[in-house]
Amino acid sequence: MKTIKWIARIFALCILVFTLPFYFGYGNPLPFANPDYSLWENVALSMMPLVFIGLVLGWKYPKAGGALIVIPMVIGFIVGLLTDANFSINLLVPIIPGILYLVDGYKNYLINDRVKRNRE
Repeated sequence: MKTIKWIARIFALCILVFTLPFYFGYGNPLPFANPDYSLWENVALSMMPLVFIGLVLGWKYPKAGGALIVIPMVIGFIVGLLTDANFSINLLVPIIPGILYLVDGYKNYLINDRVKRNRE
């Protein structure tokens, strides 16, 4: 299980180092500040700070970090489908460490359940 934790951490660090310059290079990264941005762009600009916080928070609190990554990504995906926006596959990359953080955070429940079933 330590392998999952460190894979998630290293992957999250790589994502942060690579994507933060793109986020701040977008121009004005504040959502709903530029009337030229579409609804999808504003939703993406709203969800990415939560994803960035989740990537960092997952190092210490994997459950909270995983939730802060996965929930906004799912909401963004739904909005992208509803608005017929071209949802970039690149935006799905942070969901991998988010899921790994959740697995790491809930590993005790997974292991205890398996041990309990083996005792019966």
